[in-house]
Amino acid sequence: MGTMPRTARYAAHTLLAALALAGCSSSAPPSAAGSASPSAPTPASPVQVCTSLVSYWAKETLLGTTWSGLDWEQKGLSNDQYAIHEDAVAAGRTEERTAGREKALELIDHFVAQRCAEQDGATRSSENWRPPM
Repeated sequence: MGTMPRTARYAAHTLLAALALAGCSSSAPPSAAGSASPSAPTPASPVQVCTSLVSYWAKETLLGTTWSGLDWEQKGLSNDQYAIHEDAVAAGRTEERTAGREKALELIDHFVAQRCAEQDGATRSSENWRPPM
């Protein structure tokens, strides 16, 4: 397989950014009447972004979806996040063989959340990651 054309890479990166932002948005209802002004949304922490992004891609890889074959940069992962991804996929595949796909997907969520929390978002090894402004 060759590399993706520049337009396709740009579209994939845009899609990934939208998925990361959508996965971290709050779906909670507005606060009860009586509040003077709506509060500004709280930006997602590096741990939340890591958990959402890595869990999504690990489950896509386990399921073998079309976009699961993208490389770590195209998925928007840091080097450390990619290591978590690979470990989560391996653990998920083992769990799938013994307990089924549904349990494997649940395991991935828990595994990734724990590892992302332990590594404070796992962003230290990425040359591309920048803190939110």
